[in-house]
Amino acid sequence: MSTEKIATVRLGTDGPEVGVQGFGAMGISEFYGGTDEAAARDTLDAALEAGVTLIDTADIYGRGANEEFLAPFVAAHRDEITLATKYAIERTDDPSYRGIRNDRAYIRESVEGSLRRLGVETIDLYYMHRRDPAVPFAESVGAMAELVKEGKVKYLGLSEVTGAELREAHAVHPITALQSEWSLFSRDVERSAVGAAAELGVAFVPYSPLGRGFLTGAFADAAKDLSGGDFRKFHPRFSGENAEKNVALLAPVREIAQAHGVTAAQVALAWVQQRAQVHGLAVVPIPGTRKRSRLEENAAATRITLSAEELALLEPIAGQVAGDRYADMSSTSAARDV
Repeated sequence: MSTEKIATVRLGTDGPEVGVQGFGAMGISEFYGGTDEAAARDTLDAALEAGVTLIDTADIYGRGANEEFLAPFVAAHRDEITLATKYAIERTDDPSYRGIRNDRAYIRESVEGSLRRLGVETIDLYYMHRRDPAVPFAESVGAMAELVKEGKVKYLGLSEVTGAELREAHAVHPITALQSEWSLFSRDVERSAVGAAAELGVAFVPYSPLGRGFLTGAFADAAKDLSGGDFRKFHPRFSGENAEKNVALLAPVREIAQAHGVTAAQVALAWVQQRAQVHGLAVVPIPGTRKRSRLEENAAATRITLSAEELALLEPIAGQVAGDRYADMSSTSAARDV
């Protein structure tokens, strides 16, 4: 694979310069089955070699284990990376419990925990992972702004908010980045969030740009192809008749990939980059992987250009996808953006 570094882009109006593709670290610690830690560390090294400098984690991933895993890498390369983490999703010893907290006391408790686990004095980009509509932005974003003044955080981000919510939060304190799911399979953010981000000069950070791996074409039968510890076995799009219908939707992705001599995953990533350009939006997708080869493949996708005809072939896919992107959509922006 090429060792050529990817291009860079600025996060937000006054944010840091980062590679046009970032790295989502979630899968290293949880949700996608077992991990070879040595291979995962090699993948992080490959990220830097490729110019992938936005490293994304959250306190929920492995209940802090993901941040702890990243700490040695962060210490070794602190000046070379932009470090992003998140708060707001509360977990307990009950594995089924997921709470959402945006109150000031929880924010301060969470940031101190993340700083300690990551071994840093300052977090570059600190996200509200999910929105609790019962807590006014004046309180939650105001508390996040206090962290900026105290030097614990440099820039603020939000995840899974609507366009109206982004504008409201931005009025309290400038928001640098909005992270929400955006891919060939998931385009509900285009209802309002994408336009608001472009208008405000907020960068967009698409998570799951490969549809949790579905867009790679690797799953002929997700129920059989995924291990017991893989949370995707319980996602509507990976289940039963939905999975069968969704596999069929990949035909034009494979056709375009073959024409370019690339993979289906690279076509899906190239689509996200070019779709953002349509909206005049700075975008930094954060695909995750635990393999050096996949990291290099993903980074190479930033150099692929799809033709207008190819983009037209891909345009209808999202409208035909069977199943929601989560079994419970209540905490996503889509549930409030109606």
